Amino acid sequence: MKPVSVLCVVSTLVVLCASMTAEQKLKNCNDVRAAYSSKGFNVNDVPNKGVNGAPLKVCPQGFSCCTLEMEEKLSQQSHTEIKAPVSRLSTNLQSTFRQRHDHFDKFFRELLKNAEVSLHNMFVRTYGMMYVQNAELFKNFFEALTRYYVSGSAAVNLDSMLSDFWADLLERMFRLVNVQYEFSDAYMDCVSRHTDQLQPFGDVPRKLRIQLTRAFVASRTFVRGLTLMPEVVNKVSTVSASPSCVRASMKMLYCPYCSGQVALKPCQNYCLNVLRGCLANQADLDTEWNNFLDAMLSLADRLEGPFNFESVMEPIDVKISDAIMNMQENSMQVSQKVFQGCGQPKPSTAFRSTRSIKDTGFNGRFRPYSPDARPTTAAGTSLDRLVRTRTNPEHNRTPAALLFSLLSLTFIVLFFSPMQTNDVKKKLKHAKKFWSTLPETVCAGERIAPGDDCWNGTAKSRYESVVIGNGLANQVSNPDVDVDITKPDIVIRSQIAALKEMTSWLKAAHSGNDISIDNDEDSSGGEESGSGCDSPPCDTDIYFSIPPNPDKPVVDQVVKSLPPSDGGVASKGSMALALCGLALALLAPHLR
Repeated sequence: MKPVSVLCVVSTLVVLCASMTAEQKLKNCNDVRAAYSSKGFNVNDVPNKGVNGAPLKVCPQGFSCCTLEMEEKLSQQSHTEIKAPVSRLSTNLQSTFRQRHDHFDKFFRELLKNAEVSLHNMFVRTYGMMYVQNAELFKNFFEALTRYYVSGSAAVNLDSMLSDFWADLLERMFRLVNVQYEFSDAYMDCVSRHTDQLQPFGDVPRKLRIQLTRAFVASRTFVRGLTLMPEVVNKVSTVSASPSCVRASMKMLYCPYCSGQVALKPCQNYCLNVLRGCLANQADLDTEWNNFLDAMLSLADRLEGPFNFESVMEPIDVKISDAIMNMQENSMQVSQKVFQGCGQPKPSTAFRSTRSIKDTGFNGRFRPYSPDARPTTAAGTSLDRLVRTRTNPEHNRTPAALLFSLLSLTFIVLFFSPMQTNDVKKKLKHAKKFWSTLPETVCAGERIAPGDDCWNGTAKSRYESVVIGNGLANQVSNPDVDVDITKPDIVIRSQIAALKEMTSWLKAAHSGNDISIDNDEDSSGGEESGSGCDSPPCDTDIYFSIPPNPDKPVVDQVVKSLPPSDGGVASKGSMALALCGLALALLAPHLR
């Protein structure tokens, strides 16, 4: 019995000592005064020793180092401190995607500008004054492409713009190849109306329309998605905490002060329940947020492949030049069909032709153009003056030009895909589940106490409640935060709708379709501005067979400063070596 008696005495003494220590801390609130003052508050608010806590509204109402005035000030402080890490994470996310948006936007704009400069320099050297006199047509073409990239179908109907461009080009070239005739405006309207039937430029307009539509829709939609991300994060981060959230935060962070335990941190599960209650509406963003990011990642893959903006814009001068050569080779046949369909024009009084176009006996109206009837050459026509260097790159691939073409392809394979998209794809993947994981991100590290030596809301002990799930609906059983699940936040619901709409645009762009993304300043609704899905279907890649042009001037490439990531470098390098090997193999017979 004596050992048992001794054990009881010792236990009693330990409890008494602990009680005396706690009571001593409450009688002496020096630790609380120092901690309270470190927050920027007046130290005189804190009593020198513990007082009756009956007036307190949040913290335990026993003997306390807190007054009602202190509790109110600490409530505001807790609101600031619970919001700070969420705000910091949100700000970092905004900054990340603003930078990516600026980078991609600058890259696409520079490609547009470089393509315009490249075409101008090439056409000045190749077509001389005939181009200079008609340069406004091409200048307007690039201006329209830029407006479409910036504002979409609200500013430019891409299909109509391209049709007008080719019709205008046909009208100007038709006059040049038939200078011996006079044409009224009504006559030229007839010519323009039948551009599609005549197909004077071969298949170039159709292929270019599909490629431009796909590349521009994908690029501008992707950039618009990068714009939306920081906008959504910014609006959601401004949502104010509810009174019940502020109360729960105060209880979690500063009620330990009132019992003199200023160094005591909350239990992790306790912190999770408080944060999931405070961020319940934000967590409901997660589903549409993740759907949006998945759509962005899919479109990024398209930008690396068949919808590659650079591979469309870089050789656009050669493509348009190829169309002009098609018109040159078909000029006599086109003229005959026009004369047959629109009537015989009057001879020009200012020009006496040394030759005449034979009457082939065509009768009736315009018929669809048959590629089988395409003549092999049109040498001798007046367009020879327009084309000073009558070299058809389709049939004159010099070794140097072929090497240049292959090296250009190597450049695109090696640099554009990994450098422009891999970085942003990593960031997009990292941003997934951002909203639903905010509580876990905040309730970590120095903000919580491990194990059972933590604050559970009432004392230093284990937290017994079950951790509830994310989202508004789950908060009906939250033991620490009173959440009205019948009143979802209006701002967050509007951002969910914005994400859902943007996701539909991204999915449409993935198929090559523009479903009218209006300019931010002009939400006019608009109509669908053309489709990249023609024939063949969207999933079938259409590539031009672009011959290199030795007369094409060298234009400075867009500077790309992002380092390539490790992933995919080996495969890209292998492809580059294969391309270089192919170039050397093709050059070998010419070097002997």
